[in-house]
Amino acid sequence: MNFSRFSLGLMRLNDWGFTTSQLIRFIEQNLELGITAMDHADIYGSYTCEENFGKAIAGKPLLRSRMQLVTKCGIKLVSENRPAHTIHAYDTCMRHILQSAENSLKYLQTDYLDLLLIHRPDPLMNVDEIAEAFRQLKAEGKVLHVGVSNFSASQFDLLQSRLDFPLVTNQVEVSVLKLDSIYDGVLDQCQQYRIKPMSWSPLAGGNLFHSSEARAIRLRKALDNICKATGGYSMDQIALAWLLKHPSGIIPVIGSGNIDRIKKAVDSEKIILTGDQWFSILEASTGVEVP
Repeated sequence: MNFSRFSLGLMRLNDWGFTTSQLIRFIEQNLELGITAMDHADIYGSYTCEENFGKAIAGKPLLRSRMQLVTKCGIKLVSENRPAHTIHAYDTCMRHILQSAENSLKYLQTDYLDLLLIHRPDPLMNVDEIAEAFRQLKAEGKVLHVGVSNFSASQFDLLQSRLDFPLVTNQVEVSVLKLDSIYDGVLDQCQQYRIKPMSWSPLAGGNLFHSSEARAIRLRKALDNICKATGGYSMDQIALAWLLKHPSGIIPVIGSGNIDRIKKAVDSEKIILTGDQWFSILEASTGVEVP
């Protein structure tokens, strides 16, 4: 599976206030920048973002062949759009996965999904049921690739043990403020299996730039020093370049409706950090030198 170096995150699509024609243009602009992976989840916008994005595809069907549609399932939200849901819970049974995929196909107005992810590990997940659902969806041509999100390395291996085709990604939270996957084996596993992880909240939801905590202040100082040394790039670009340098091939999910911010994110690929610069950011994040 070859996805673009960045993915467009559509969790806040409804907040951007686009008309359908404006959304079509915004999608085109992302495609022109080389961003072809469109990251959704069934629950985004209280189960409405997929449908709104699908209107853009219906408005310009030729866009579909130029993009990869990614979506997730397995979380159940209490929502007026899902009146049968009575509690915020997880559901990864075969029936729920199949129905969620059918809903996503309908709302996105497409015949197939490029990638379907289990959104979060379910304490009650029966991996044999997940595997069977994945097999059926692939056999029917409704889903081309499958993967997971927020899984530990052991949970990933458990599900993979039931499949005769590969899980192609693990979408996890990783940023200069969120280092867990660097140390807990998740990114090591991605290298082991030669799959590219996806990073949600690659800029820590803005906390990197607005938090008054000592850690964020240290990081801003370290990032600013590198900005000056690399010719005036911004701190957010350096923070993205730090992720891009990781040998697992992290794909940052950029959740912005501002095309100028997205252009800046794409430009961060031009930044080649030295090893010393990378470790200076790591040290600023942890607050200690490496052992």
